[in-house]
Amino acid sequence: MINLKPLVNDKNLWDSFLAEMDTRLSDTHRAMEQADDSNTLYRLQGQATALRKLKQLRDYINGGA
Repeated sequence: MINLKPLVNDKNLWDSFLAEMDTRLSDTHRAMEQADDSNTLYRLQGQATALRKLKQLRDYINGGA
């Protein structure tokens, strides 16, 4: 099993991770605005959901969820 505690408990590393997730989420939202078919939109909605869940990883790993 992978130990993710070093990632979620290192402030600088975690802040960098969150910044990357925010950038990817912004890109996903932009792509959703430009989607021209429902299948693409559904795929992008799933991607946005996954990115938001990754932003909650710290709480999950540290037992908050």
